[in-house]
Amino acid sequence: MSPAAPYRSGFVALVGRPNVGKSTLLNRILGDKIAIISDKPQTTRTRILGVKHLPDAQLVFVDTPGIHKPKFRLNQRMVETALNALAEVDLVFFLVEATEAPGPGDRFVIDRLKEGRAPAFLVINKVDLVRKPRLLPLIETYRKMHEFAEIVPISAKAGDGVERLVDLAHARMPEGPVYFPEDVMTDQPMRVLAAELIREKILDKTRDELPFAVAVGIDSFQEEGKLARISATVYVEKKSQKAIVIGKQGAMLKAVGTYARIDMEHLFGMKVFLQLWVKVKEAWRQDERMLVELGY
Repeated sequence: MSPAAPYRSGFVALVGRPNVGKSTLLNRILGDKIAIISDKPQTTRTRILGVKHLPDAQLVFVDTPGIHKPKFRLNQRMVETALNALAEVDLVFFLVEATEAPGPGDRFVIDRLKEGRAPAFLVINKVDLVRKPRLLPLIETYRKMHEFAEIVPISAKAGDGVERLVDLAHARMPEGPVYFPEDVMTDQPMRVLAAELIREKILDKTRDELPFAVAVGIDSFQEEGKLARISATVYVEKKSQKAIVIGKQGAMLKAVGTYARIDMEHLFGMKVFLQLWVKVKEAWRQDERMLVELGY
């Protein structure tokens, strides 16, 4: 009788430029939503840990903020978070888009990969948006830039190629312990997830001038049996932005609250009572104390 296969476990960083689909891929791999998704760049501001449980393995994913040229202290912290993750993992998924040739941001990430010890997979996302002949020259371009352990074309949105990607990552994991119990999908506390879900709905429903100027702080989070009472403040930088978030006769804020509450109830498995407030806090992205308070 052959001996049982060893248990494998390890950490996988998802890195790439903003808006290449890292959070969509993480949610697809986990089969549930822990990372917020938006079509606006720089959605993920902190590291999010997601745990994929397999019968003989555990893959712990670190979703990082998109790597970009930082203009604010907030953005500097985001980029530092992403780069620090590269030093601590067993494998890197470097996500790029099938629709775009490598740019300066991609080259910057590749230079960091060369400095790191972890093998990297080139994960070409959004392949459903291009024809196959266009993909081959792109693969060849990236192949010349770095020695990738694997090159895996996928569509995170449609799910194409994602199972193969997980299988290849599984094969690369070292023998290791069970890091998280089977019922744990993320290390993010519920209040952090609540804040992120509120922010996602605001990004989803407001115009383009708002995304980077919005933060959400949880003022109180009380669990009463199967009910969570949550009070949160949405911070913006200008009065005009406050008017956008509140909307005509409060309609926008009400819609944000309703959709965020529905997602929270699904994720937390309990009823949620949610109260939202909006405050103007000028230049909060440059305010060190405020960034610490908001968990950045």
